[in-house]
Amino acid sequence: MKFSIGNDHAGTDYKNLISKYLKSLGHLVINHGTDSDESVDYPDFVHPVAKDVSDKSVDFGIIICGSGNGANMTANKHQFVRSALCWNKEITTLAREHNDANILSIPSRFISEEEALEFVKLFINTEFEGGRHQRRIDKIACQ
Repeated sequence: MKFSIGNDHAGTDYKNLISKYLKSLGHLVINHGTDSDESVDYPDFVHPVAKDVSDKSVDFGIIICGSGNGANMTANKHQFVRSALCWNKEITTLAREHNDANILSIPSRFISEEEALEFVKLFINTEFEGGRHQRRIDKIACQ
């Protein structure tokens, strides 16, 4: 699989851990994030990820900021993006099963690195259920 990942200064360590994990499985990871802990503006690093997902040049996106909210809001401005802010296993699983989320937004200041890695594993290994959920997904995008 091919992943696009972006982060602000609060997510650099998480990005490095997640990227290393994904690469160890043979996945391709495109890094749009900062590699520093110096303060930056998260939209500068999230928009490229959302663009990659929107134009289907990657399978999934992963975005990381302190609360996960700003990154999530930014990503969801893009057509065909369904970014989900995930802070526990159940939310992560449902984001994929029911919402066919294609971007995982991680709140680095509220979950551990171990939890973040667990959520990445769940996110990429959980299938969308389709059915009644597809009908709802079809109503999300603005026309």
